[in-house]
Amino acid sequence: QVQLVESGGGVVQPGGSLRLSCVASGSIPGDNAMYWYRQPAGKEREWIAAISGGGIGTYRESVKGRFTISRDNAKKTTYLQMVSLQPEDSGVYSCNTILGAHNYWGQGTQVTVSS
Repeated sequence: QVQLVESGGGVVQPGGSLRLSCVASGSIPGDNAMYWYRQPAGKEREWIAAISGGGIGTYRESVKGRFTISRDNAKKTTYLQMVSLQPEDSGVYSCNTILGAHNYWGQGTQVTVSS
C-alpha cells in the first residue's frame, strides 16, 4: 500500500510564493516518478509537472519558469516550488505516482491566489 500526503497550500496574494510537499510512504521506491496535478474550481484536473527518479523535471507550459519540481529520494518527498503565483494558479494540488497497475493520489492541498 502506498500513501501520498500533500501539504503547504494556503492563501497568497498575486505574485506570492508557496512550496508544496508530497510525502510518500509504504511500498514505493524512493526514486519512483512523481507528478503534480491541480484542479481549479469547477474545472477538470490538469497535469502541472513531473519529475523522474533522477530528478529531471518537465512542466506544463503555463507554469514554466515559475514552478520548480524537485525531490529528496531518501525522504520520499517531492516538492513543488511556486513563485509569481497568479489567480489562475488557484486550485487543489495533488501529487500522483504510478506503481505497477496502481495509480496513487494524495488527498490534495488547496492553493488560493487572491488579492
